[in-house]
Amino acid sequence: MKNYILPFRDLVVHPGLTVPIYVDNPASVSCVEAAAQQNQQLVIAAQHSWSYPSSPEDIYDVGTIGDIVQVLRMPDGALHAIVRTTSVVRLADIGTENGLFMANVSPIEIVDDSAMEQTIALRDKVAENMQALSMSKKFKLDKLRAIIQNYPMPAFIDSVIQTAEIDTNDAVRILCATSWREKLVMLLEQINLMAETAKIENSINRRIQQQMENGRREAILQEKMRAIQREMGDDDEEMDTTNMRKRIERSAMPAEAKEKALSEWKRMRSMSPMSNEGGLLKTYLEELLAMPWDKSDATPINLKAARAVLDSEHSGMTGVKERILEHIAVMKKTGGAQGSILCFVGAPGVGKTSLCKSIAAALGRKYQRISLGGISDEAHFRGHRKTYIGAQTGRIMDALKRCKSNNPVIVLDEIDKMGRDWRGDPESALLEILDPEQNKSFRDHYLEVDFDLSNVLFIATANSLNMSNALKDRMEIIEIPGYSEDEKVQIAREHLIARAAHDTGWNVDNIIIGDDALRHIIRNYTSEQGVRELQRELTAVLRRTLLEHDGEDVKTEFTPKKIDELLAVRKSATMAKRIGFGLRA
Repeated sequence: MKNYILPFRDLVVHPGLTVPIYVDNPASVSCVEAAAQQNQQLVIAAQHSWSYPSSPEDIYDVGTIGDIVQVLRMPDGALHAIVRTTSVVRLADIGTENGLFMANVSPIEIVDDSAMEQTIALRDKVAENMQALSMSKKFKLDKLRAIIQNYPMPAFIDSVIQTAEIDTNDAVRILCATSWREKLVMLLEQINLMAETAKIENSINRRIQQQMENGRREAILQEKMRAIQREMGDDDEEMDTTNMRKRIERSAMPAEAKEKALSEWKRMRSMSPMSNEGGLLKTYLEELLAMPWDKSDATPINLKAARAVLDSEHSGMTGVKERILEHIAVMKKTGGAQGSILCFVGAPGVGKTSLCKSIAAALGRKYQRISLGGISDEAHFRGHRKTYIGAQTGRIMDALKRCKSNNPVIVLDEIDKMGRDWRGDPESALLEILDPEQNKSFRDHYLEVDFDLSNVLFIATANSLNMSNALKDRMEIIEIPGYSEDEKVQIAREHLIARAAHDTGWNVDNIIIGDDALRHIIRNYTSEQGVRELQRELTAVLRRTLLEHDGEDVKTEFTPKKIDELLAVRKSATMAKRIGFGLRA
């Protein structure tokens, strides 16, 4: 039979005590009344959460069971009860019935060694160490001495736990011990730990008292923080304002940025480390120091290697690849990213984004992609003023910080899908970023200093030319046409089949598929200019075959007839789904 559980946040009691209980929570009141009405013993258990537990996991699996001696209901709905605890129990299968917690209980036997000399000596040692602790905790020992003289061991241990305010986790561990001697040993460890902590606190306070000549409250708090760090051995460079200045002076910031950083550092130094503004200034300086002022990828440009990368990752598109190689050749000659900004325009699935990745790989540079779809706030590019709550740098500065390089390849994806509303015009900020004459001194609103973006290689992608003339004027439009049927077959042979095999766990050698089968899929199951849909259909064919062979990739020849059989189930399921939507509409 299960027993009712009365959870308390910070009450851990030992057996053999008479415990007065006051509860005003409706659930706790109902729990005590239910146990009293059914003449059952009540389990007092500690809980993890602050409020009344919401799930069985919030209750410790150890508690103290006892008899309800008296119950008194107060006019305000609260309840006074007296429980005489009998034993420590382990709780199992904790659950709720009618909103009340219940569990199966099994007793934990405690060896009664309270009369042994070692146990009594341990008790006296605990009391002695409590006297040393009382100097810092400011509690009186008269009550504890009276308990030693007149009450049994459980009352002494409970009194020490409550007086010293021992943590609930440690109190529960002491409760689980199977002898009074073991309980006292664990209790002594906690008291000694608290006494040592108190000594360290006193040492810190004495050190601070020696440095209180100027009487300034801010200076006192700063010194106390440093003293605590020294005691903890946590003298980290990042947390020390002196070392912060050294980092600023050693950094490769331009003179203007360094002057701004030192000015903000002086303001931060005069503030308390615990103040909100001091924390904001520290975050700002960390952002400045994290920017890659002089860090760049110095990989030399190799045109032959770049051509090999483009040819290995992309089939066809000869004209597009030649224009990219021309751009890379200019970069090799000039030593920078000078020249027009490329904008790839084409239907979904023709390989715009993957081309950008290949360019980054060919140049040996970091790659970052920023999606512009739906952006309507210019703060996405310029950042927020640092006076605002939650202020941060713009996405361009954030991309550079994550790259840890000032010359990465940054892809502005879906540039034709930017919006505009009352929060500002993001296109105007983007025009400055893409203009080689202006982006040498781009100023982020959060950083408030100029940053040179001329080394960054910006590449844009778009599905259409639905952009302003000013934006199109900043870029060289390169239209990527849709693939012909022959090109799709070649791409499938060189890339898509292997990718579909990898996604589905197939061995490529077990896939036998001819050009006629690929053309059959292209003509009958795809309708786009790119190859994304072709990729999905190839993956669907391999998935369906795995299902038919119990998850094994048996060597299979995929003929047009076989493909129709495999895709017929998927096609009919899609049609049924569409018809179902139509009926619900």
